[in-house]
Amino acid sequence: MLSRYAWPMEPDFTRTLVDDDNVRVTYYEWVAPHPRGVVHIAHGAGEHARRYGALAADLVEAGYSVVADDHRGHGQTGVDYLGLAHLGPRGVRGATNSLQRVAETVREQHPTLPFFGLGHSWGSLMVQKIVARSPVYDGVILTGTSLAVPGVLNGGDLNKPWRGPRSTGLEWLSRDEAVAVAFVADPLCFDIAEKPVWNLVQALGFLGRPSPRMPRDIPVLIMVGSRDTLGGERGATMLAEAYSGRAGVSDVDLQIFDDARHEVFNETNRDEVVERLIEWLNDHVGGEA
Repeated sequence: MLSRYAWPMEPDFTRTLVDDDNVRVTYYEWVAPHPRGVVHIAHGAGEHARRYGALAADLVEAGYSVVADDHRGHGQTGVDYLGLAHLGPRGVRGATNSLQRVAETVREQHPTLPFFGLGHSWGSLMVQKIVARSPVYDGVILTGTSLAVPGVLNGGDLNKPWRGPRSTGLEWLSRDEAVAVAFVADPLCFDIAEKPVWNLVQALGFLGRPSPRMPRDIPVLIMVGSRDTLGGERGATMLAEAYSGRAGVSDVDLQIFDDARHEVFNETNRDEVVERLIEWLNDHVGGEA
């Protein structure tokens, strides 16, 4: 496994597409020589796709090609259109539609390969919206996620347990202090508490439960840290129960990592997390490589 300090690993290709609102979206590809499947990574708020370079390299080594886009208002997409933290037309809904447009483009390019959506944090909330209305993914992985209902999904101060005179404001991301240092040093990362991406009305669009109309045979993997302040073990457990109960999904796997925080792929136990992800992918494309 690669070091968690290794981002960004350079992608093989940088591409763009124009979404339905005429916003040019940048996305990146890491290509496996003989791919067993394709993983589409949807990053969280305040970050960007190339932070997942080390994860992409691990997945490529395991035989999976990877695509990751910079969402509206983030990364190169944000730099090229209105600036960071500006989502553009239709706000959160427009950003979700834009993410789906990327997924559909990748699906069209790889029609015969198993296609997985991996959404982290805000990305996981958008992926949940997409999978409820579109068959574009063959399976989904949700990390740093929660059931998106009031009282469960934390819309307040995510760093509250670590507030103090020496707090960076980013302790909630990971136990590894180097993660916060790298985040602050990255010109394409920003703290959404200081630079909000959406207003309260737009945030209401995140709320909802898994739809009983979604496909029941789509596999769902949920991976969170027990000390993730977005929803933690409670929010993730309730989300898994909603997928298996309300939505009737037959294959739901919940993985809780003790003491880990929000960014499980940048945690001190990231090798364990990546190994479990690859095991799950292998199980859902027909066994070991």
